[in-house]
Amino acid sequence: MAEPKYRIRSLHTDSTVTVYQAYSPEIGLPAARDGRFPGTWKRDRMTWIKPSFLWMMYRCGWGSKAGQETVLAVEISRAGFEWALEHACLSHYERGLHADRATWKRQLKRAPARVQWDPERDLHLRPLDHRSLQLGLAGEAARLYADEWTVSITDITSLAHTIHAHVQDGHLETARQLLPNECPYPLAEGDLAHLRR
Repeated sequence: MAEPKYRIRSLHTDSTVTVYQAYSPEIGLPAARDGRFPGTWKRDRMTWIKPSFLWMMYRCGWGSKAGQETVLAVEISRAGFEWALEHACLSHYERGLHADRATWKRQLKRAPARVQWDPERDLHLRPLDHRSLQLGLAGEAARLYADEWTVSITDITSLAHTIHAHVQDGHLETARQLLPNECPYPLAEGDLAHLRR
């Protein structure tokens, strides 16, 4: 069965969903050690969270890019995640979805979260036909994410490096078995209608 173009796939439990971010060690290491983001984490700036492990690997180069050397798995409450989706605006104007460009700009300015759909990636980080969610959090959403929604923070840099090494060695099945088990996230039909291109 073909994968739908727009679907949230994630590692999740009945009460939490895991998203990924990558930071410099100065932020990532204390965050993982303490299970919360440090005071140096700027709560007044937009932060982007990704439920797709492989899209995060594409973004951070398996934890090799400057300022993204520490890869974090951040477990957050599903209630918070769904609040962000409910209050999000699509990151770009889409004819037919928005009344007009001015209306979309007003919505974007007010929204505490924004959604962007980017091509999902395979183990070689090549783009696939279906899309993965990026969720940008700003203002109230960023503060809630850091201080209320976060349940745990785990440093998974070594996992990223191990999977990458297997891919480089051509051991794709071994690499695949180490990937997080990302399944379709259970949302009611129509819950993402305002966030699809």
